Amino acid sequence: MDFPKTFKVTEIANIIGAKVLGNKTQDVIGLNELHIVRKGDISFVDHPKYYNKVLNSNASVIIINKEVDVPENKSLLLHDAPFDAFIQLINHFRPFVKSNQFISSTAIIGKGTIIQPGAFIGNNVTIGENCLIHANVSIYDHTVIGDEVIIHSGSSIGSDGFYFQRQKKGYVKFQSGGRVILEDRVEIGASCCIDKGVTGDTVIGEGTKMDNQCQVGHDTVIGKNCLIGAFAAIAGVTVLEDDVILWARVAINKDIVIGKGAILYSTTGADKSIEGNKAYMGAPAIEARKYWRQMAAIRQMPELIKKIK
Repeated sequence: MDFPKTFKVTEIANIIGAKVLGNKTQDVIGLNELHIVRKGDISFVDHPKYYNKVLNSNASVIIINKEVDVPENKSLLLHDAPFDAFIQLINHFRPFVKSNQFISSTAIIGKGTIIQPGAFIGNNVTIGENCLIHANVSIYDHTVIGDEVIIHSGSSIGSDGFYFQRQKKGYVKFQSGGRVILEDRVEIGASCCIDKGVTGDTVIGEGTKMDNQCQVGHDTVIGKNCLIGAFAAIAGVTVLEDDVILWARVAINKDIVIGKGAILYSTTGADKSIEGNKAYMGAPAIEARKYWRQMAAIRQMPELIKKIK
């Protein structure tokens, strides 16, 4: 998530009430989770198990709850509750802003785009040319939509990611400050839900088509010219490379990669990364040819048991 301008680390420290250790003149351009953090970003760590990983990441500024040796050219922000401080920064730089109309005055809508009655277009949304937004679609703040995109009725674009931290007081929401980006010629079916990124972007690539009632989790990146069948559930922080086909009721686990050109037949469940240009079946997913051989063998088992008896 980018800040509206570059800040000094001391300015960030003042917002969250933290003590600066190390480089006190550090420039800060944004904040991000570890898997997408960049030089100039803020990240956080609140458990000793992950100190080394975060301290040696690309992050220039790290919110931490213990005084440790500061890596060269980095800054630490000492704070009792790094998770809470990180969420405070998301809410500070990208707060919820109430809307009082169906189409925000801050939205930018391209030539030839049609928005049907009852659709909601949030603050700072950008929609390209010749799009069709059907009735009762909700497009949340900061969403970016390309040209010739179609979104069918009842779909929600940019809802919060399903991301919580367990604390003594219960589950605490990891506030979503990212965006959804729909590239050119994407089509989203009816009653789909696409969650925005927590700090990064959820991206649906150019030419991808999605059937009805699909779910896409936060920070997931779907490539170009993919086909997503009805009821597909794709967890967060997952990558579908170009030309992937998911048929109906496919379930994809988080933090995995589905290779270019892979085909997952209906009801397949992928719990780990799989290679491209192959067809898969079953849960957990295996190559379709192997799956059908196994099924053929299972069908023969009753006769084999009779022979043994």
